[in-house]
Amino acid sequence: MLPAAPVIRPAVPADVDVLHRFILELAEAEELPGQVTARPGDVAAALFGARPVAEAVLVEVGGEPVGFALFHPTYSTVVGRPGIHLADLYVRPEHQGGGLGRALVAHVAGLAVRRGCARLEWWVLRTNESALGFYRRLHARALDEIAVLRLDGDTLAELASSAG
Repeated sequence: MLPAAPVIRPAVPADVDVLHRFILELAEAEELPGQVTARPGDVAAALFGARPVAEAVLVEVGGEPVGFALFHPTYSTVVGRPGIHLADLYVRPEHQGGGLGRALVAHVAGLAVRRGCARLEWWVLRTNESALGFYRRLHARALDEIAVLRLDGDTLAELASSAG
C-alpha cells in the first residue's frame, strides 16, 4: 500500500491546540533561549480573533497533522508592495527529510505570488545549521545588510511611556 500523499490546508479554529503544541516543539528543537509564554488562547486570537494578525497552514500525512507554517503580512516602502514574513516553519522530526518543509515553504511562496507580494522573508537562528542548510538548498539568500533589532519588556514599556 502506498503512503498517503501529504495535504496542506489552512488552519481552522479546531487546530489551535495542535498549533500550540507544534510551537512548543519547535522552540524545544531550536533550543530557543527563553520560555514560550504564548498560550492556545493567544494563538487563537492571533489567527481567528476579531482582528487576525497571522495565518497558518498545516501539513497532514494520513489525516494527521505533522507540521505547520505560520506567517503574517508585511509591507515594503522600497518596492511599494506587500510581502509575507514566515514566522514559524516546523515539521515533526520523524517526518523531516521527505520534502514536507519544502512543500510548506512552496505553498506560502505560492500565496505570496498570488497575493502580489514582492517578498517572502523569515528569520533563522544563526545556531540552527540544519535550517540554514535547508534554506540555502531553496536558494534563499541571507541579508547581511540588515540587522534584526528588538525592543521588548521593560525597554518597550519605558520608550512607550515617553511618547507624548
